Amino acid sequence: MASVVRKIISTAKAPAPLGAYSQAVLVDRTMYIAGQIGIEPSSGQLVSGGVKEEAKQAFKNLGEILKAAGCDFSNVVKTTVLMADMKDFSDMNDIYGQFFKSNCPARVSFQVAALPKGARIEIEAIAIQGPIQNVPASL
Repeated sequence: MASVVRKIISTAKAPAPLGAYSQAVLVDRTMYIAGQIGIEPSSGQLVSGGVKEEAKQAFKNLGEILKAAGCDFSNVVKTTVLMADMKDFSDMNDIYGQFFKSNCPARVSFQVAALPKGARIEIEAIAIQGPIQNVPASL
């Protein structure tokens, strides 16, 4: 059986992992991006300002990881959004829409008991490296 290539994706422009995991793992053309919280990479601290600011920073971090693999947000096909409080859903959705304007990825969002560093939001993603042809939805 032929083997597939697994490559670790890492960039100093996104926060270093807080444990024994990689920022992202690319397997063939599929990239699995670890959950990102609103940590500012240069300081290692959670940004202030609540869920909207944390979400913006988490997306900036995701964007830097995507860029390190030659991708951008148009390559994302699935996201998972974890929130400390589901009451933040509307604020999260406002920020989410700034990064995904068309051909939005599939998404699941849910409330969790706690997130690392007391974060209000964490976002993970799956992306496909390389060109993607978008076709109209069919029923």
